Amino acid sequence: MTNTTAVSDQVMKQRTIKTAASVAGVGLHTGMKAILTILPAADNHGYKFQRIDVEGQPIIDADADYVVDTSRGTTLGLNGVTVNTVEHVLAALVGLEIDNVLIQVDGPEIPIMDGSAAPFVEALLAAGIVEQESEREYFVLDKTMTFEDTVKKVEMLAVPSEDFRVTVMVDYNSPVLGTQHASMYKPSEFKDEISTSRTFCFLHELEYLIKGNLIKGGDLDNAIVIVDKVVGQEKLDELAILFNKPKVQVKERGFLNNTQLRFQNEPARHKLLDIVGDFALVGTPLKMHILAARPGHAGNVEFAKKIKAHIRAEKLKKVQVFDARKPAIIDINKIEKLLPHRQPFLLIDKIIEMGQDYVVGVKNVSMNEWFFQGHFPGNPVMPGVLMIEGMAQTGGILIMNSLEDPENYWTYFAKIDNVKFKQKVIPGDSLVYHMRLASPIRRGLCHMRGEGYVGDKMVIQAEMMAQIVKKDNV
Repeated sequence: MTNTTAVSDQVMKQRTIKTAASVAGVGLHTGMKAILTILPAADNHGYKFQRIDVEGQPIIDADADYVVDTSRGTTLGLNGVTVNTVEHVLAALVGLEIDNVLIQVDGPEIPIMDGSAAPFVEALLAAGIVEQESEREYFVLDKTMTFEDTVKKVEMLAVPSEDFRVTVMVDYNSPVLGTQHASMYKPSEFKDEISTSRTFCFLHELEYLIKGNLIKGGDLDNAIVIVDKVVGQEKLDELAILFNKPKVQVKERGFLNNTQLRFQNEPARHKLLDIVGDFALVGTPLKMHILAARPGHAGNVEFAKKIKAHIRAEKLKKVQVFDARKPAIIDINKIEKLLPHRQPFLLIDKIIEMGQDYVVGVKNVSMNEWFFQGHFPGNPVMPGVLMIEGMAQTGGILIMNSLEDPENYWTYFAKIDNVKFKQKVIPGDSLVYHMRLASPIRRGLCHMRGEGYVGDKMVIQAEMMAQIVKKDNV
């Protein structure tokens, strides 16, 4: 069982920053210069990235469902637009317990800076942190969850905790590193104990990546390079040319250019930093203890997705109570401008709530409905297929409202799954539909989950997929 209330009685407010925070640098993988600007955002905004160098300046939510690559960092993508290496700036935000910001970047990758989260932490602290009106809503885990990748030998565990706590073990069979452990008992430790830990790799990996033109922004100043075998002078001279340095040195086994570690277990602490950043993609503050052996971005993101799905399932178990009497934010006249349906086949009367990924619509069922004339005469019951259609129309409002020119598009059913009718709907009922995106809209396909309620009783639930088609293509 899980819940989304804080363990303690202390009420925590959401937080943002006072003014904009900026850093500039090059991307580790693309080598492209970029300026990153973090802006204050309203309550319940969360973390969002915006590519201001791309036409339309598209926004991508910091959401595990938007991850498109984890090979050398965590990359978010939507509709062909990507933002690479998001984990360090996200870790800084989580570590400082900042809830709402818009992260603008004028290139495809977040600057690597010195390979740690410290430059982002410093910029955010300089901007100042302020409390907001809304309460912070935590996800509090009270059951054990696991993740395992037997090929990569990754093992992860999430157990109940009164705070967000992380414990990491790394073992690369390296005589230089050995087996290392690192822990963070609460987010307030992040700034001093974790944020300055830099990314690292082994020399043989770095040579391969650079020769393959895969880390164009790689430099000995933004990563710890581990040398776990003796390197001759000829190889050092070759490396100097490779890294565009006047001299490269190493004392037998150790670290290239004799880099001094900031902590004896700095690599393990950086792996912990990555977990903090990747788990920001769950989309809500967490109260759990994550224990990880040999973690990496791929495993982090997959476990984050698993936890996010569990949160979604737990929310579905809770009774939803919507006030059907609430005033419309989209009335019947506006609905007719968004949808191609008309009476008698327009099956929603108003929209009372809507966010980026959800919508709530109302159908007031009266005895005058046309379908009662032939459906169970003497025992009027709303047909189940029309309840499904009403759900689809409610979801269609969310889709169409997100388009700049909805009048130029059609939406068609592509699939209906897991439909359950739990209670009949009769004249006098106010049927409230709650529809939400199950995953981001991609390639014109929209996957939604929804329920219908009468008062505090769920009467229907279903999953459905729709295809969004431009009228010119029909």
